[in-house]
Amino acid sequence: MAAGLCRAIARLAAASYPTECCGILVGRRQFGPSNAAAGAAEVSREVVQVVATENSWEPSLLGYTDAQAEGQKNAQEDRPREHSLGDRYYIDPADLLRVQKSARDRGLEIVGIYHSHPDHPAVPSECDRALAWPVYSYVIVSVVQGRVADLKSWRLDDQHRFQSEPVKMIGTSANKAPFLS
Repeated sequence: MAAGLCRAIARLAAASYPTECCGILVGRRQFGPSNAAAGAAEVSREVVQVVATENSWEPSLLGYTDAQAEGQKNAQEDRPREHSLGDRYYIDPADLLRVQKSARDRGLEIVGIYHSHPDHPAVPSECDRALAWPVYSYVIVSVVQGRVADLKSWRLDDQHRFQSEPVKMIGTSANKAPFLS
C-alpha cells in the first residue's frame, strides 16, 4: 500500500474520533505459487484506492437492540453494554456494490475494509469477526485520545479466526509512519 494511502486512512481515523470511521480498500489480489503445506495459493493484495464510507451502524444490524442486550454487562460497571458509533461500524451494502462496480470497470476489486478503534488497540473485536468475510483484509487503526497510535491488518483463516498480516508501505515517506508495527 502506498504510504500516502496509509496516511489518508490515519487522517480519516483521527478526524472521525471519537467515532469509528470505515471505508473500502480497492486494488488487486495477486496469486502466487501453491503452498503445499497449506494446500492453497498464497495471496497478496495491492491497495490502489481508499474509499471513505459513512458509518451506518445501528444496534439492530446484528439482530438485537440495546434493550435486548441487557444480559451483556460492562465488565467495569454493573450496567448493560450500549454499543454506538464509538465502538461499532457498518458499511451499507449499497456502498459496497457501488464501489465494487466502479472497481470492476477499472479492472480492480475490493480487497479489504478499514475502520478505526477509538481508544482501543488495533485488534479485531468479536463483532469485527462476526461481520468479516474470509477473502478481505481488515485494516484497523487504533486512535487514542484523538491521535493515531497503530495500524494493523488482519485476515480470517479457515477456522474464521483473525490472523495478523503484514502491511508493506511503498514510497519515499514509508519510514515516516511510526504508528506502523
